[in-house]
Amino acid sequence: MKLSLISHGAAREVTGTCHEIKIGDKSILLDCGLFQGRRQEADEKNKTLTFDPKQIDALILSHAHIDHSGRLPLLYKKGYTGPIYCTYATQDLTEAMLQDSAYIQEKDEEFFRKHHMNSMIPSDGPLYTMKDATECIKLCVGKNYGEIFEVIPGVTCQFLEAGHILGSAMILLTIDMAGKTVRLGFTGDVGRSMLPIIRDPVPMPPVDYLICESTYGDRLHDSILTARDKLKEVIIKTAKRGGKVLIPAFSLERTQEIVYDLHTLWDAKEIPAIPIIIDSPLASRVTQIFQKHPECYDDEIYERFLRKAHSPFQFSLVTYTESVEESKALNGRPGPMLIMAGSGMCEAGRIRHHLKNELADPKNTFLAVGYMAENTLGRRIIDPAYTDVKIFDEIIKKKAETVYINAYSGHADKDDLDRLIQNIPKLKKLFLVHGEERAMFALAERTAVAMPVDTEMPERTKEYQIL
Repeated sequence: MKLSLISHGAAREVTGTCHEIKIGDKSILLDCGLFQGRRQEADEKNKTLTFDPKQIDALILSHAHIDHSGRLPLLYKKGYTGPIYCTYATQDLTEAMLQDSAYIQEKDEEFFRKHHMNSMIPSDGPLYTMKDATECIKLCVGKNYGEIFEVIPGVTCQFLEAGHILGSAMILLTIDMAGKTVRLGFTGDVGRSMLPIIRDPVPMPPVDYLICESTYGDRLHDSILTARDKLKEVIIKTAKRGGKVLIPAFSLERTQEIVYDLHTLWDAKEIPAIPIIIDSPLASRVTQIFQKHPECYDDEIYERFLRKAHSPFQFSLVTYTESVEESKALNGRPGPMLIMAGSGMCEAGRIRHHLKNELADPKNTFLAVGYMAENTLGRRIIDPAYTDVKIFDEIIKKKAETVYINAYSGHADKDDLDRLIQNIPKLKKLFLVHGEERAMFALAERTAVAMPVDTEMPERTKEYQIL
């Protein structure tokens, strides 16, 4: 019986995570995410599945971020009917994320048909619909952290705390290979210690083979302890100018982390009393799901807020918008204020509208609080090589101050990854995924010096034999 790996996404790139584990004549998928980056290239990758969904026996989902979960409705639409195993929190969050993704796609198609039907621009319609997104969630099977369950005959799985976002999990597969036991680990996106709200990641237990993310394989983060002070500095400085702080933040996890820190700063009276607008219906829904899953919280947030039945995500300065009209009304309001909206890489959502209206005003500040993949609008805004950017086919001059706080990253940095990998005794083979090539090569070089392990950086769709 043969054991092999095929990476269908996040192979020498950051987005589109999708890895197929072939065990004899059976196949298990680890995640099925959306590609992001250059629009035309990403669209082509997203609509083309490089495997037959009907030949997949089971899918295991590490977490709800759209670059890991975003093509599940397409998988369902193309004929997948097997189980989708995930933690209970991931199940709830994925439902919200996929319905939001489908809604955006349907609205984009509606806009195209209204404004471009007579042009020569091709359109294949939405990748999937709200109906597809809603139906595919019925395939989800929730599991607890630490619970051992059968995925297919001869293969069991266990979810381990990844510390990346609410419900995120590392995956441990135990495979019976004709009487020989093989243990294969998949980090998904592994997080950092001391992040607010959620528990810290646990060590990866002994495994024979490891599929490991490498997003920050070549660099360190600033200490999470400095993030709140830097956030305070940006708010005070921008408020003095009468400007707006624009924060592109993923509605899942990053928004809640920033609101938590703003709450802490306000309680300590360390920031001025400016309006804080969370301009994202998805963020509102995700925040409600956060409150439903206190089992994922760390001890600090439990003791400080939950014991007192007090929400960490709501205080007097904060307003959550719902309607498009509320969002549009922000354009005419003078600063100072803080507006946080999705998406985190500025590739979609309401943040693009705010950037179009506010990026050219030197009173304002664009504050990046997360990773910006290559070829995204967010990366071009924080890259000083670009003096202007295109938003909705309009060239906008970058006159607002640009600040990047990398301490908020939910990904392990180079030291975290080194510890995770090097603490696995007798690791036979390491597969590096989910990273730009420079990060992957740097991590591979350090690993080769530290331990005798064979390392591969899979190419997309190429099959790598494990056993």
